[in-house]
Amino acid sequence: MVTKTLDIISLGRLGIDLYAEQVGARLEDASSTAKYLGGSSGNIAYGTARLGLKSAMLTRLGDEQVGRFLTEELNSVGCDTSQITYDPERLTGLVLLGIKDKDTFPLIFYRENCADMAIREEDIHEDFIASSEALVMTGTHLSTPEMNAVCRKAIKFATMNGTKTALDIDYRPVLWGLTGKGEGENRFVSNESVTQHLQSVLPLFDLIVGTEEEIHIAGGSEDTIECLKIIRQLSEATIVVKRGPLGASVFTDDIPDTLDKGITGKGVQVEVLNVLGAGDAFMSGFLRGWVKGESHEQSLAYANACGALVVSRHGCAPAMPSSEELQYYLDNTDTIPQPDQDEHLNYLHTVTTRKRKWTELCVFAFDHRLQLLDMAMETVGHDNDLPKLKSLLLQGAYKGADIAGLSTATNSKLQPGLLCDDQYGQDALNDATGRGWWIGRPVENPSSRPIDFEYGDNVGQHLITWPEEHVVKCLVFYHPDDPVELRLEQERKVVSLYEACRFAGNELLLELIPPKDGVLPVDGTTLVRSMTRFYNLGVKPDWWKVPVQEEKTWQQVDQLIDERAPHCRGVVLLGLDQPTEVLAEGFKKSANAKWVKGFMVGRTLFGEPCRQWLTGNYSDEQLIDATANNYANMVKLWNARKGGK
Repeated sequence: MVTKTLDIISLGRLGIDLYAEQVGARLEDASSTAKYLGGSSGNIAYGTARLGLKSAMLTRLGDEQVGRFLTEELNSVGCDTSQITYDPERLTGLVLLGIKDKDTFPLIFYRENCADMAIREEDIHEDFIASSEALVMTGTHLSTPEMNAVCRKAIKFATMNGTKTALDIDYRPVLWGLTGKGEGENRFVSNESVTQHLQSVLPLFDLIVGTEEEIHIAGGSEDTIECLKIIRQLSEATIVVKRGPLGASVFTDDIPDTLDKGITGKGVQVEVLNVLGAGDAFMSGFLRGWVKGESHEQSLAYANACGALVVSRHGCAPAMPSSEELQYYLDNTDTIPQPDQDEHLNYLHTVTTRKRKWTELCVFAFDHRLQLLDMAMETVGHDNDLPKLKSLLLQGAYKGADIAGLSTATNSKLQPGLLCDDQYGQDALNDATGRGWWIGRPVENPSSRPIDFEYGDNVGQHLITWPEEHVVKCLVFYHPDDPVELRLEQERKVVSLYEACRFAGNELLLELIPPKDGVLPVDGTTLVRSMTRFYNLGVKPDWWKVPVQEEKTWQQVDQLIDERAPHCRGVVLLGLDQPTEVLAEGFKKSANAKWVKGFMVGRTLFGEPCRQWLTGNYSDEQLIDATANNYANMVKLWNARKGGK
């Protein structure tokens, strides 16, 4: 008997969803779309993984960018993708969807000869099926003779090895060839042939899940109780009937005369935005309990809550809750009628579903604009060479990371990163994006106080053009005892930026530096008071960037973050053009600070080499070598702050 290392294997449909972003518009009138992982089987694999199950996906994808995107999305939630095969002859399936109103959700399936409908019997391996507690599939992959044979082979291996089997009927008439190709929204067409085919496989499953309409197609009638009795004659499976706002009912034995006499979990009343994907969320939640042997009542509670969260949000897979988020919602359901409007629930959704994990960051910061402009004007009288300079600094960062042995792996101790602007460094940003580095990008006008944004007050409109992996970096010269009008103006700008980042999906790094004028005293309480003020305003940055502090202050920072924002990514230390030996001492003072997660240093690394290059004393290679060695040395000093080598 193979050891059960997985909770579920989801076999079947995995594709890309292109969701219209204009809610209320006809699909014909939509002007932009959002790209999400989709497909019922893929959504279930993704949703269960987010909920903490050890999930795996078994399918085929096109050997192209979309297929790789979907694999990366599954990997980001910890889903096993080892059994995804890339088909060189077929493209990944695609669905175009819209949200017209609460009852109208147009969708078009682009699945002609798509990759996931070409899974082969040789793709099904007994040892892999046997390694899972459960095998899950949906009705779509029973709709063709070839896929039916594949599914039956997988079920055979499951039965032979004690792996439970589950079916989400997921009836889509268009995928059975029963409607016009533009009628993907149609959820029910009576068809005797489909009914007979489904009834031939129902005896093979331990769990059967469907809406009342899906129970009707499986039972061959439009009387739900009659259909359930027919299914019971064919199968001893646990049957779950999804009843929309009424919740769901579970039947384990003989079928009673009403649905309410089953084990019933009441639905969660929410404002519906989008029903698409709610069934996959329900299945994910139910499987979370069913696979772990929890009661049907508890499984239904998970399922109904997951469905309620997804119907209130845009998209399917990205709307799936995390385990922590789900528990918070279950504990507070009565006080959250509109999940998409609840501030803390949305915060939990954001911070508990991050795709990338970071341990400690070693960031080469060359987002400087004003300082480099001043240096260029002093040395050569123009800024024409600054874009090239930024690209050379990036090459220095790459080389320095190699020298220091930094790794982009999520489980590595030290990870590389860079801060770069788009004024002079757009080429560098383009080159670095997609390599797995941490990337930050400034939005403030240099030295502005009160803070002023490069793109005007509507920063969110500009952020939608950024890659999602770019972290928004904002420097604020801030003191909690600033004159009231100045302080309120700065705070208003930061709050608006925080909201823009939440909307756009970019993380926020808030850099706090006391004003340079020295009018107000700065002591060991200044930083903690400043951070507290922003937390009181509801601003919870993913990252803080601050000057070095004394050990006592770090203790207070640790306590503050533990209490106010335990999902914070961490605090990183800035350089302020200080000598290397000064920074090394500052690093040591943070050695025991729980939330200090790295450094972001710039001019200390590149200041003199850049001046030498601008004046013609350094070649390109000399600049790269000098900055690379400085960066690698800074990593060494950081690594040594706790007594390491």
